Amino acid sequence: MNHIVSMKWLLARLYEPDLVIVDCRFALGQPDQGQTAYGEAHIPRAVYLDLEKDLSSPAAQHGGRHPLPDLEQLASAFGKAGIHRDVRVVIYDDQGGMIASRLWWMLKYTGHEQAYVMDEGFTAWKDASYPVTDERPVVIPVTYEPSLQPAMLASMEDVRAASKDGSTVLIDSREPRRYAGIEEPLDTKAGHIPLAVNYFWKGVQDASGHWKDAEALQEHFSGIAKDAEVIVYCGSGVSACPNVLALKEAGYRNVKLYVGSWSDWISYEENPVATGEE
Repeated sequence: MNHIVSMKWLLARLYEPDLVIVDCRFALGQPDQGQTAYGEAHIPRAVYLDLEKDLSSPAAQHGGRHPLPDLEQLASAFGKAGIHRDVRVVIYDDQGGMIASRLWWMLKYTGHEQAYVMDEGFTAWKDASYPVTDERPVVIPVTYEPSLQPAMLASMEDVRAASKDGSTVLIDSREPRRYAGIEEPLDTKAGHIPLAVNYFWKGVQDASGHWKDAEALQEHFSGIAKDAEVIVYCGSGVSACPNVLALKEAGYRNVKLYVGSWSDWISYEENPVATGEE
């Protein structure tokens, strides 16, 4: 695995000085729960980054529910967490890797090479009787220098073109019922972007919550040509990120994230909406 590390791998390297561990547990709809859980117990040396305060900017008319933060603000948050060019970053959550993958993507998008998601999550770590603490680490702030990778990001215009001509594969990462427009708990319109195919993000893991290996992921995405250009979206640009990571693991090179996702798409009245199966 290129982007996933096991709990044992992290345990063996827990106190290596060139390692930054980031806890980004977060419960959608309960914005303080992750921070509270971190305060009660976390992996030793882990710093906390918050999905809404650190990894998103406030929602506006367009841009979706979790827009990317201003670059300066993001670099500052990473620097305060002790992240710079030469450290390895291991990220965990307790949400099946959904939030951890968003931070992984953001590090990659800003040019950080050595970012990894820990397999399983905090509960599994605790259940394995691995060490936890309530002590907050002392972090010496550093300078984080972003080097943007624009090829990793799709704009709404890119998505609009893909939904018209089908030249790019559009992947919707939400549950099948939301994709089909049967139910919509969060957004004002139900359905999906025309021509998008549905790959629910939880399909990249097995029944026990482990990430599938590269071979199993190639099988999972076998309906998509290896050399295809792929744009991945979800509701607000968070749960799409495990699919982006999994596609990379499976050997897909041309994978973009539509950060605004469905919540941005429907903010433009003129954008068409499809329902049912494609």
